[in-house]
Amino acid sequence: MAQVFNTPSKVIITCNKRLAPYLEDEVKNLGFKPVRTFPTGVELKASINECIRLNLNLRCASQVLYSMKEFRANTPDEMYQEVTGIEWEKLIDFSGFFAVTSNVDNPTITTPLFANLKVKDAIADRIKSVHKIRPNSGADYSKTVVHLYWKNEKAEIFLDTSGETLAKHSYRKIPGKAPMLEALASGTIYATKWDRKSNFVNPMCGSGTLAIEAALIATNRAPGLFRMNYGFMHIMGYEEEVFFAERRRLKDQVIKNVDIKIIASDISEDAVEISRKNAKTAGVDTLIDFQVCDFADTEIPEGKGAIMFNPEYGERLGVHAKLEVTYKRMGDFMKQSCKGYYGYIFTGNPDLAKKIGLRASRRIEFYNGKLDCRLLEYELYEGSKAD
Repeated sequence: MAQVFNTPSKVIITCNKRLAPYLEDEVKNLGFKPVRTFPTGVELKASINECIRLNLNLRCASQVLYSMKEFRANTPDEMYQEVTGIEWEKLIDFSGFFAVTSNVDNPTITTPLFANLKVKDAIADRIKSVHKIRPNSGADYSKTVVHLYWKNEKAEIFLDTSGETLAKHSYRKIPGKAPMLEALASGTIYATKWDRKSNFVNPMCGSGTLAIEAALIATNRAPGLFRMNYGFMHIMGYEEEVFFAERRRLKDQVIKNVDIKIIASDISEDAVEISRKNAKTAGVDTLIDFQVCDFADTEIPEGKGAIMFNPEYGERLGVHAKLEVTYKRMGDFMKQSCKGYYGYIFTGNPDLAKKIGLRASRRIEFYNGKLDCRLLEYELYEGSKAD
């Protein structure tokens, strides 16, 4: 079964809802041809060695799942029988550790934990029948991870080549208050008209995720540079040289000299300090100019570029009136101080968005967790069109 590293199979790359178009572009840019794109992912054919490349390069992805078997099952016992038919003893070391995740919608299953347990039993029983030793299992995703998809009678079992989610890019050691997930930050930046060669300004930067992701994208630094453990490393047959060869390629593709200004500002000294530390972990702290100030005092470099806000959405009671003023001030600031730029405001509150006072040229749909959000785009012309 070690040939899974060189044998193409169906691969499902998952992502958060509404990130799929940006994930599809990333997959194509790596030279892969998607079979289909759906609301929460992209399907293609790839070997696990190719999944190594996908894991290290994708910014918008969550998991890279390699299909082992498709089957039909109406009951947990039928599913168990199908899973025991796979040669797990050639994939998972009997002295190792594995975890099971699932996406289950079947009338016989009231809790996914039960489905996970049946898969764990099937795998462990199969390995024990060969080696007389039962491997350990649990909820730790840092070793081998197996994923079950089961909807009605249709089921599929995958090796999760990612393990821990790819949506976190491993540089943000200090999250700060209400941080934006790194995969979402990348997706929103991809959705803008920023050309990666002009200025990028991020007032109200919080923990710095947008500014850091912009710097990483501009310098072609892939997420795989910050992570040393993936699910594929714990599958029997893994050759670490494939991983290290890809990491060397990632290091070689980094653009070391970029002639752009990236500015991150926040009124909170603590937020700016957290942003600075996170940027240092990501290796881009020297590329970002950090400023402690009210957003309206943020330096806007001459020329063109993008200015991007991720303000509070006002979910908490008692802050809405204060935020109405803030949103109006953001609109005034962009109109008066950011001419020639593209302006962007990411918000989950359509009522507050009306207070910005500018006409959006695009309203791009995203989710932040379960919250329906929009990335609002404003073309800040030199003349009177922004009025």
